[in-house]
Amino acid sequence: MREDRLSPEIDTTIAHPARRYDYWLGGKDNFLPDRESGDAIAAAFPTIRIAALENRRFLGRAVQFLAEEAGIRQFLDIGTGIPTANNTHEVAQAIAPESRVVYVDNDPIVLAHARALLTSDHRGATAYLDADLRNPEKILSHPDLQRTLDLSRPVALMLIAVLHFVPDADDPYGAVSRLLAALPSGSYLAISHVTRDFMSPGTAASVDDVIATTRVTFQMRNRAEVARFLGGLELISPGIAALPAWRAENEPQPRPSAADTAAYGAVARVP
Repeated sequence: MREDRLSPEIDTTIAHPARRYDYWLGGKDNFLPDRESGDAIAAAFPTIRIAALENRRFLGRAVQFLAEEAGIRQFLDIGTGIPTANNTHEVAQAIAPESRVVYVDNDPIVLAHARALLTSDHRGATAYLDADLRNPEKILSHPDLQRTLDLSRPVALMLIAVLHFVPDADDPYGAVSRLLAALPSGSYLAISHVTRDFMSPGTAASVDDVIATTRVTFQMRNRAEVARFLGGLELISPGIAALPAWRAENEPQPRPSAADTAAYGAVARVP
């Protein structure tokens, strides 16, 4: 992407999580500070690219389960990031073309790519909201969401690799609870979340040191803390699992290890 075509809101002089993630995935929508930051994290956690790819694969498997097995036709994807292959609407609409997806992000670099996200099958629909997970009321009351989704019918709330950017001080549990409270029985929550549970103490300390040099707030959570987001819901087998192990029987074998990804994934149903 050429810098002279970017919105002035987009600062290309500092690393940004969405662009850094794009770099790890092999994308082209990143700049030198993003690549330098990505390489610094890779030095502390050498399998970070595997982790990024596995997170995308988990997203695909979760959406496939929700569309094929659970019969979900509506998706609310918050913290979607820069578009890449197999976005939520692409996976869902390949199974059920009438699927409707609302993407939410608060990042101007993602907004710059919203047009790509909005390419929907004509039998379904997609919309993009410029909003923040920390403000669930703005998301739920947004006219574009209300035009696209019917909140009286089941919705899959997708929180993929976003909750670790919301520290406890910003009440992520309250935000998730408020969003789920607006969804009817038969809805679902899908999450992935970085954890130090699978890291050695030395690796965890090195990652913390690198993250501390960035301007990004980041909070890894252990299994019990991740489980709090799913409290009161009906976990889908295999429950809260290491990312590469969640319903991955049809993925290429052997699978990466839990230590390679250092993240949990889970899908749960709203009773």
